[in-house]
Amino acid sequence: MQESTDGRKKILYIITKGNFGGAQRYVYDLATNLSKAAFDIVVACGNKDGNILSQKLAEQNIRTIILENSEREINIKNDFKTFKELVGIIKNEKPDIIHLNSSKIGLLGAFAVLYLKIVNCKLKICAVFTAHGWAFNEPSRSAFSKFVFYLSHYLTILICDTTIAVSEKAKKDIAFLPFIQNKITVIYNGILTFDLLSEEESRLILASKDSKKIIIFSTSELHKNKGIDVALRALALLPKETREKIIYCVAGSGEEKQNLEKMVSELNIVNMVRFLGEVPNAKKLLSGTDIFLMPSRTEAFPYAILEAGIVGLPTIATCVGGIPEVIHDMQNGILIHPRNPKEIAEAILYLLDHPEKQKEFGEEIKKTIINFFSFKKMLDQTIKLYQ
Repeated sequence: MQESTDGRKKILYIITKGNFGGAQRYVYDLATNLSKAAFDIVVACGNKDGNILSQKLAEQNIRTIILENSEREINIKNDFKTFKELVGIIKNEKPDIIHLNSSKIGLLGAFAVLYLKIVNCKLKICAVFTAHGWAFNEPSRSAFSKFVFYLSHYLTILICDTTIAVSEKAKKDIAFLPFIQNKITVIYNGILTFDLLSEEESRLILASKDSKKIIIFSTSELHKNKGIDVALRALALLPKETREKIIYCVAGSGEEKQNLEKMVSELNIVNMVRFLGEVPNAKKLLSGTDIFLMPSRTEAFPYAILEAGIVGLPTIATCVGGIPEVIHDMQNGILIHPRNPKEIAEAILYLLDHPEKQKEFGEEIKKTIINFFSFKKMLDQTIKLYQ
């Protein structure tokens, strides 16, 4: 058992998976940038989908606890085991603040805190939940599934002391339900500066022998929500002379990889698409990119938009989730409707025909990110919430 006895607030971050997606990055950035003089940090995470988060935290001397049974998919037996794990961890660690991240662990963690407060009415723990996205917004879900997720998210917010929504859209999606509007605070994700490869090195990694072509880049997990299939259909709509000038590179892995590779072959665009697989620290390749593309069907508030923006890349993105709170159409980028290949193709052609707009959009989006979406602003607002 470890407790802070030196006056520091002890924060226990808990997250479902131990890979390194957006939610894990959020936990990592907070855990490694909070003042060690003011906060004692512990992170609990699953490891069934990878252990990158715990490895990176260990490098920064942040203590981690592995949740042996935690997984994204619903599994009643394992979920109950995870609940018992959480109860034990909270009892042992005695944190001042529990900061829950992701839908599954949000609900289980909220019930664990509630259970402990019932059995020990003197227990004082502040429970914070960050909503990185709502499962009921995923288009593939059935009506019944969406109802279940609405209910689970609602219960999580009701039980927790406060909830952080990563965009105004995320708050609006659920704040209409009774008794919770005043329990939700919007704190946008913020971004730290990062190192880039040289333009030449990046372009060689992205496009190899095609490095002289126009490089369109997406950093994305390969699952349906990310809309890479829509981007591929858009490429097939481009005129032949345009297709010969473009190479589309995608960094990321996932369950849709084989389907997407098959689609590339069927659409006869093999020569203009490269799947790079899982690229550690893929944002370092943005220096060699001409256009950034985010064709997602659903998002909450993606870090990838902030990364492309701070590098000053002209960006084409779907108007989903919090993206329109960053990209203002035809001012600092181009917004398109989701699931619309024709609009993606038109946006690509527009940028290629208007190089001055590429420069203008890149400069404007960089200003937007620096002024409104800095990591310091996010950190300061989060600390204020903790206090």
